[in-house]
Amino acid sequence: MVSLHRLLGIKLLPSSFSLHRQASADSSQVPCQLSVKSVLTGPSMGCGASRDPGVGRHGRPGSVGEVVVFLPGLRVPRTVDFTLALGDHLDKSTVEKLSALRARVVEMAMQESAVALKPRRRAAAARHGGSSTANLLQALEDYLPVLLGLVKGSSELRNKVQFVWANQEDDAEETSMADAWYEVLSVLHLMAMVCFLQANSLLLPRSYGDGYGPRVSEESRRATVDVFLKAAGYLDCAVNQVLLQIPPEKRRALPVDLAEGNLKALSLQGLGQGVDMQLGLAIDNPKATLAVKRRLACEMVKYWQQIKDSIPELPLSDGWAKKHTLFVKWKYAEAKAAAYYFHGLILDEGDTEKSHEMAISSLQASEEFLKESKRASEAFHSTPPTSRISTPFGTTKYLLDRIPKDTLSKLQNNQDLYTQQRTSNTGTSQTITPPPPLPDFPLALNPEEYELPKLDPLWKKEVNH
Repeated sequence: MVSLHRLLGIKLLPSSFSLHRQASADSSQVPCQLSVKSVLTGPSMGCGASRDPGVGRHGRPGSVGEVVVFLPGLRVPRTVDFTLALGDHLDKSTVEKLSALRARVVEMAMQESAVALKPRRRAAAARHGGSSTANLLQALEDYLPVLLGLVKGSSELRNKVQFVWANQEDDAEETSMADAWYEVLSVLHLMAMVCFLQANSLLLPRSYGDGYGPRVSEESRRATVDVFLKAAGYLDCAVNQVLLQIPPEKRRALPVDLAEGNLKALSLQGLGQGVDMQLGLAIDNPKATLAVKRRLACEMVKYWQQIKDSIPELPLSDGWAKKHTLFVKWKYAEAKAAAYYFHGLILDEGDTEKSHEMAISSLQASEEFLKESKRASEAFHSTPPTSRISTPFGTTKYLLDRIPKDTLSKLQNNQDLYTQQRTSNTGTSQTITPPPPLPDFPLALNPEEYELPKLDPLWKKEVNH
């Protein structure tokens, strides 16, 4: 974790690929003909489903509870038959271990996805320490060293297995690809999304039985910084070590969930929300100066600007994709509100008329961005699958409390200089003078370094075999 004291100093697909779409399977399905995105020719992947009117695509419910950290559901792997694909090429024990490890991931991912998307079950899981997410993360980490043997141990095995995963943001409900690097990429993405799920649980208000109301503790906020950096590390590895292993024609056929821009945007989201936690802690720390708070807020703006620039064009007809776009809009506007607010307070410490004029312009800009962030937040939460606004804490609560009051107060204190600016009981007029540019600070937070694990020792036996 980066400590506070340090801071105090749509796709083009090759015609050679076969594409079809399929609905995800669940107990409510009835036979029907839909389609699944499939890369390279493979066996029929089955048929789709009718849907419960109260349940969206992939069986997701109409509501997902309180959301502080955005994640587009969980991409869940579908069952594959390693024996059929690899039985003639590998020792039986190797095939059995691959099958067992992946079956465990499939089962746990399906269970966690059901919990993650149902508010009451997720709340119950959070009360029990979120052990299910930790178990899923461990299952994925156990699977990777064995899986990597298909790409590192023998290249001839790389394209033997047709891996299938359910999508969340792509138009195609599933993507099937005969490439083990696609499986590695999907595993890393799921590991990062599980971390986001853990962070969201940590940032939901809890009762501590101490006579005070539900709140997000300082310990939880500090812990999430580590979780965010871990998620960013998984995604950074996915972009820089794994995605490059997939040929360009196959890369273009990946679902938008795994598009390079989306992976980068999610990694940057981890960093941006990590800085948000640091800023909230600095706000609560009486020793933190305005300069420190302004720097953190300006860094947060840069992260969300990069996210906005990186995120690919998403299919806005789909709920998760639309929510993703609105989440970025919400957090980007909130970051700018924070940056202009602290910048305005520092400028107001100057003793010239020009500095006061720039201070008021900055504070007015912060108020406008705060209003924009509130509108984007409301749109985000009302977009299906709907979500609830969590009780504000940290940076958000501070901005909501202070920006309208301080902006109005500064204008009233300088009425003799700015009589042309009208004020009211509910806020200020639109900014008359454009706000000054924000300071440009280098970004201090980086993803936690993550390297793909070494091969499982069983692959040495396989070479001898």
